[in-house]
Amino acid sequence: MEPVAIGDLRSEYYDANSDFPGLWELDENRREDVDFRNSSSIRIWYNDLTSNYATHWHNALEIIIPIDNYYDVEVEGISYHLRPDEILIIPPGKLHQLTAPSSGSRFIYLLDISCLEGLKGFAGIKSLLTAPLFVTKESYSHIYEDVYDLLARMRNEYFRKNEYAELTIYALLINLFVKFGYNLIQTQDLFPNVRSYKQKEYVKKFNDLLDYIDNHYTEELNLEEIADSSGFSKYHFSRLFKQYTGFTFCDYLCYRRIKAAELLLSRQDLSITEVALQSGFSSISTFNRIFKQQKKCTPSEYRSKVNV
Repeated sequence: MEPVAIGDLRSEYYDANSDFPGLWELDENRREDVDFRNSSSIRIWYNDLTSNYATHWHNALEIIIPIDNYYDVEVEGISYHLRPDEILIIPPGKLHQLTAPSSGSRFIYLLDISCLEGLKGFAGIKSLLTAPLFVTKESYSHIYEDVYDLLARMRNEYFRKNEYAELTIYALLINLFVKFGYNLIQTQDLFPNVRSYKQKEYVKKFNDLLDYIDNHYTEELNLEEIADSSGFSKYHFSRLFKQYTGFTFCDYLCYRRIKAAELLLSRQDLSITEVALQSGFSSISTFNRIFKQQKKCTPSEYRSKVNV
């Protein structure tokens, strides 16, 4: 089948709402359990519904692209008025609500990106996903066309339903993240007050550090020791780390440990205490508190949902 032109959106090639489950339910913590089909981890809708979606969150990455008419999205109190062909990328775990106009259409992507966590270099990409990415021709002028093209190719593969669609979509998604990664590196104010020739050196240093944390998060990682091994004072390191990742060092370490705990909670042979210890937490009360802060539910509640 020949690829469909990006602008050719009224073709029967895209079957509006064909993959919509018909029901949309939230638990008591406003969590949506994304209904991935057929053991897949991707859902893409060509959606022309006028339904609104109340405040909710889920573990999937969400991407919204209006085609005809606008679409309003609010993410953790910040409003985005999306015009046609503008792109909003909502990180996993973010509370958001969707408001549709009385007519119009848009593409909505839901993708499980947990399978990318172990890839070398992806830890640096996660610094981009601490807040929504509002991608327009103005805000991302150097990469907008490439990003839009990659997303168009992803949805084309999805609607083709061929044997290797999911594999192809993830390959395109990785390419998309790489575009954002290089765009980040080339941003001159990534590290304010740092000379331009030092920017790339710092990016490599912090990417290597994030990979190190990914491999040693279960150990007792000390801010002072990490800063010293990186060649910075504790205060200078803390400022640079926050600029690059959007997290404090301690918050990022907790974030990484909670990501590990999510996977361990799917194992029924482990108690909650064992999950906490194997994730790097020495205190079960600290684990419970931080888990609820990040996931909006307790570890036990999370386990009951993932093991349904």
